[in-house]
Amino acid sequence: MDNFNYLFAVFRPDVLLVIASGTLGGLIIGALPGLTATMGVALLIPLTFGMDPMVGLNMLIGIYIGGIYGGSISSILLRTPGTPASAATLLDGYPLAQKGQAGKALGMATISSFVGGILAAFVLASLAPQLAAVALKFGAPEYFALALFGLTIIASLSGSILKGAVAGALGVLISTVGADPISGVSRYTFGFPGFAGGLAFTPALIGLFALSEVFAQMEKIFRAEDAPIKVSRDFPNLADLRQSLSAMLRGGLIGTIVGIIPGTGSGTASWIAYSEVRRSSREPEKFGTGHLPGIAATESANNAVCASALIPLLALGVPGDVVTAVLMGGLMIQGLAPGPVLFESRPDLIIGIFGGTFVATIFMLLFGLLGIPLFSRLLLVPKRILTMSIVAFCFIGSFAINLNVVDLYTMVGFGVLGWGMHKYGFSQAALCIALILGPMAEANLRRGLLQTGDDIVAFISGPITLLFLALTALSVILPLIRAKRLDSSGIAPAQSPN
Repeated sequence: MDNFNYLFAVFRPDVLLVIASGTLGGLIIGALPGLTATMGVALLIPLTFGMDPMVGLNMLIGIYIGGIYGGSISSILLRTPGTPASAATLLDGYPLAQKGQAGKALGMATISSFVGGILAAFVLASLAPQLAAVALKFGAPEYFALALFGLTIIASLSGSILKGAVAGALGVLISTVGADPISGVSRYTFGFPGFAGGLAFTPALIGLFALSEVFAQMEKIFRAEDAPIKVSRDFPNLADLRQSLSAMLRGGLIGTIVGIIPGTGSGTASWIAYSEVRRSSREPEKFGTGHLPGIAATESANNAVCASALIPLLALGVPGDVVTAVLMGGLMIQGLAPGPVLFESRPDLIIGIFGGTFVATIFMLLFGLLGIPLFSRLLLVPKRILTMSIVAFCFIGSFAINLNVVDLYTMVGFGVLGWGMHKYGFSQAALCIALILGPMAEANLRRGLLQTGDDIVAFISGPITLLFLALTALSVILPLIRAKRLDSSGIAPAQSPN
């Protein structure tokens, strides 16, 4: 009976209003390039100090869920990832919007985000302590093997395996700029203090995908104005949903599993989901051209992480990703220590968070569906004005993160690099994956070898490590086999989705 009373407290009008406000605010923050969900949660933590812990934390969770979803809006409409978690969404979302089907793309992103979020929320409510115990078994070897497996995704994202490998190697090389993860010695900073902490990831992402697109469109901008894109207000129909259902569920499952593993996050989950759905598809050549299952996979995965990342935070006191690390600060402000004791000392708070996660996900669906007609109208703005606005958002968003001029140089540099890669057929997505997973692989490889005394056999002998290494081998071999079959049949390989 007490549990029902705790759950019923979430549905009080004042609590619902706070959760709705947080979700809508997070959606707006996520849709603006450079303003991440992490930033939104961090900025509003002080407001929760005078609130009831359950109300304040659910507001922050609403910002988190809304922010991760909101990033898909600018990814689809402007080819500008609102958050790092939505970078993979633009691969199919933006081409679909350019075909005049922005409403369908946004609708699929919204529905998939809801499906992934609800699936992970059920897991959060039912299996939190059990699943968190599995994540606790991850050490440096397991994290390295996971990162290595993620890096092999590059092969399946690139039409040319060689070009994919070059892009990935370049991304790993760039990710080494900054302090050495073990010794702390500066590397490749060329004497610039601003690079001591490494290249800022979000400005790099904005430059790689958004500013590079501006450079690619410059010739068109200064010609006679293009005819405006016709914007369809159609939502995904039943056939579209049936086509994408498997991708939604698979993406939600991948996002749930990845979210439980501390230190990974939505960006990693979305890329893994996109790769796996594309790899198993009967029509892999359609991915990157405006294929709805591609949107369904990435959006269900990155939103599933929102709920599943709370599992290790609440059950073990270990944040699942960067945003939940900030949420941990919100718990601390309230004088609460996350971990197993919290389940016993504050069951009302735990159940309230479970219920609030469901409610915030439902509000995200409602706000997303109601806002699609308004969002889609962005494409009716003349391309010249829209492109100049994107440039302004790129500079404002990149600078606002750290108030650091060096981030602007990073953004412009990656913009030029991304433009060159797009022009010569190198995968920007492959570079993005390497930037995310390169530091994770390096740090855990070196840490693990230090722990085992440079004994490579002991390093890779764990069952979870061996599982990921086996998946890595398959990830490398299968694209080679597929490419050989295509060559023998005379069929051209799929183009790299940039």
